[in-house]
Amino acid sequence: MSELPTGARVLVECLKEEGVEHIFGYPGGAVLPIYDEIYDEVSIEHILVRHEQGAAHAADGYARVKGKPGVCMATSGPGATNLVTGIATAYMDSSPVIAITGQVPTTMIGKDAFQEVDAVGVFMPITKHNYQIGKPEEIPEVVKEAFKIAITGRPGPVHIDVPKDVQEAEVDVEIPKTVEVEGLNVVKRGHPVQIKRAAELLAEAERPVILAGGGCVISNATRELIELAELLGAPVATTLMGKGAFPEDHPLALGMAGMHGTKAANYALTECDVLLAVGCRFSDRTTGDPSGFAPEAKIIHIDIDPAEIGKNIPVDVPIVGDAKLVLRDLIKELKRRKYLRERKRWGERIEELKAEVEMPPESTESDQRISPRELVRVLHEALKDRDYILTTDVGQNQMWMARYFPVEEPRRFISSGGLGTMGFGLPAALGAKVAAPEKTVVAVVGDGGFLMTAQELATAVDNDIEVKVFVMDNRLLGMVAQWQRLFYDERLSESKLDEKTDIVKLTESYGAAGITVEEPSELESAVEEAFETPGTVVVDVFVDPEEIIPMVPPGGELRDILGEK
Repeated sequence: MSELPTGARVLVECLKEEGVEHIFGYPGGAVLPIYDEIYDEVSIEHILVRHEQGAAHAADGYARVKGKPGVCMATSGPGATNLVTGIATAYMDSSPVIAITGQVPTTMIGKDAFQEVDAVGVFMPITKHNYQIGKPEEIPEVVKEAFKIAITGRPGPVHIDVPKDVQEAEVDVEIPKTVEVEGLNVVKRGHPVQIKRAAELLAEAERPVILAGGGCVISNATRELIELAELLGAPVATTLMGKGAFPEDHPLALGMAGMHGTKAANYALTECDVLLAVGCRFSDRTTGDPSGFAPEAKIIHIDIDPAEIGKNIPVDVPIVGDAKLVLRDLIKELKRRKYLRERKRWGERIEELKAEVEMPPESTESDQRISPRELVRVLHEALKDRDYILTTDVGQNQMWMARYFPVEEPRRFISSGGLGTMGFGLPAALGAKVAAPEKTVVAVVGDGGFLMTAQELATAVDNDIEVKVFVMDNRLLGMVAQWQRLFYDERLSESKLDEKTDIVKLTESYGAAGITVEEPSELESAVEEAFETPGTVVVDVFVDPEEIIPMVPPGGELRDILGEK
């Protein structure tokens, strides 16, 4: 009897070699050999989700907290396609996820076998790279390459498709310590000439602004951002993905910019004469009308992905490189200069913008309804002295939190940005908690998004993953209804949700604790109770369905903010 390991055993050993401690997955016929190997494996914990989309989101949340790849796994066919939304989410937000799928045996590929799908073709446009392994000898090198590609340069997901016969075949192979990946050449240090040009512009600017994106979080550039901002006296706005890269309690913080950005951030971007954009891709949600974005500014753009520079917004000084390293060199160059312009007038203008506090929208029933903004305030009070991670879903709940919840550290605020995926909040919170079990993990979701992945409460309870979930429940698809009110003559077509759904009963059916909050006077005590109650808790907060979050109309300029008093 042969003592050689199978391809499945080699795959598990390769994952261990990469330091994998957790896999989020759902078994099926085409991955049973791998799951049989996991059965006795003590160094890797497998977490059984209730839907493959939840596995991908959980691996994504895990990766964003850890700063290293999260791993998800599914069977062939529908298992693979159910991962797609989560992998596309990770791809849009530059999150390193390794997606492993089973596949029908190599002899059956292309014959429409049971649960066959062209997984390589499906995943190709939403991954940095993907593989279909043809023989077991390829497994060690493929796995090593996949992890290297996922974290090198701009991070992103990588997919590995493993046919069942490859998993079952015996193989004599060694796991390499390193691999060379052809074409994986990443420029990390900015070009010295470009850095000098950037320093010249910033030193002489009268109204400089820094826009920090998700690349600042990925490269751990917070310290450099703070030093540069203080050196220049330049205020800092962030994108949604950059939230937390610059502490929002800092005097120079402007908050989030863009469609749902703060007045201070949007006006500062419009009025600046030099804009330093770091690790952002100038998304349409950040810029509004590109022709009206930073119209008076010379633009410096730092990004590790050269494809992003000049793609959406023309720039004057392009710098390809890692945000942290380029900022370090830029700070050194500025410190070598004897002249830095005094910017007292610009500082006064920024303080003026920040002082214009936004008033809540007028409501005839404001005393009877809970404002979403009030929930944000109460949550912040409850969390500000805790070591927390906050995930959101997508829609109004996300934007209320992004706009009004101040975050002081990177990797504390986790949200689906580029793809805008409803259902992200809860499973991402589970991944975050697994990655950082010592932290308090909170998910803020809408009732629509919550019901898309509510089954993952079973995952939380069965695996003792404690998260606190706050549902902004307005019985609407809130952001859809907001657009319909503002731009479609208040015709709420198919955006009203069933008022008969009892979220607390649903929660309790999974074995978690549920709390209902209907009156403003109940809110603070309910939040306190949620944090005092052991285990996973869902707080169903009935918020004002009429309240609109301020926004720039699609295609509008950043100063054209609707719904702001």
